[in-house]
Amino acid sequence: MTGRRVAPETGPPASPLAPGTRRPGGRTARTRAAVRDAVLTGLVEHGYPGLTIDYVAEHSGVHKTTLYRRWGNLEGLLADALDLAGEDSWTPPDTGSLQGDLRALAHMTAASFEDPAAAAAPTAFIAAAFHSERAAEALNAFYAVRFARCEVMVARAVSRHELDRRTDAGALIRAVVSPLFFRLFITREPMEEILADRAAEAALAAARAGVFDAPAEPA
Repeated sequence: MTGRRVAPETGPPASPLAPGTRRPGGRTARTRAAVRDAVLTGLVEHGYPGLTIDYVAEHSGVHKTTLYRRWGNLEGLLADALDLAGEDSWTPPDTGSLQGDLRALAHMTAASFEDPAAAAAPTAFIAAAFHSERAAEALNAFYAVRFARCEVMVARAVSRHELDRRTDAGALIRAVVSPLFFRLFITREPMEEILADRAAEAALAAARAGVFDAPAEPA
C-alpha cells in the first residue's frame, strides 16, 4: 500500500498540511521536492539515526538555515516528506469482486517491499516512527489516507450485495494488510505469494461472518 515513489508535487515547504492537500506550484515546489528526495536518500543510506540536517542541505542544495527556518528540524523534514508522498495518485484495485480486490491489495502491499531498493525508503520511515513522535504522527496520517482510499472497495462490495452495509471498511482493510506487515517488520519472515492470498481470504471470511460489523447504535 505504500505505492511508488512519487514525482515532485507542487506547493510551498511550509508547515505540513494533511496529506492530499493541494498547494501552489513554483520554485518553492521544486525546493520542497529536492529536500524530500534528499531526506529519502539519506534514510536509505543511513537510516533515521544517521540522517542529519547537514546531509539534507548538501544533497538538496538548500542551505541549512533555510531548512531550519521552513521545516524546523529533522522531524519536520520527515513529516513533510511523508506528507508529500501522501499526495500521490495511488488508487486501490478494482477487479470486479471484493475477493479479487482484497487479494490484489494484499499482493500490491507485499510486492511494494519485495525490491530492496524500492522498499528502503518506506522501511526507513517506519523505523523512524519508533524514534520520532512527529514521524509517527506523519506515518499514521499517511496510512490513514491510504486506508480511506481503500474504503471504496467495501462500498462497491456492499452495492454488489457481497457484504453487509454495517461492515467497518477500515477494520476490514487493516485486517488484510496487518499479517503482511507483521511478517515484514516484526518477525522478518520471507513473504511468499500464498501468504498474501491467505491474508485476504482470512479477512474476507471474517467480514462475511460479521466480525467487522460496526456496533449497533443504542436504541
